[in-house]
Amino acid sequence: MLTQNEYFDGKVKSIGFETSDGKATVGVMVAGEYEFGTSTHETMKVISGSLTVLLPGASAETVFHPGETFEVDAGQSFKVKTTEASAYLCLYGE
Repeated sequence: MLTQNEYFDGKVKSIGFETSDGKATVGVMVAGEYEFGTSTHETMKVISGSLTVLLPGASAETVFHPGETFEVDAGQSFKVKTTEASAYLCLYGE
């Protein structure tokens, strides 16, 4: 079963689905700045575009390009900036 998610007045949209390893979403965000919170561990992989991310506890942002991943523990928040429409895959849980 697929679920649709929309955040930040439609600037971030994703489709949720189940994999053999658990829940996942694939989504797109348009140019902008966003702050996300996590309820479970998340692994995000950039599919296209690039994401400039300020991870929890980090003092500097890191740019992630297609094929690169980053992880955020449960109960954390992280900031994302993008200057172009960018796609991602997010895997939930460990």
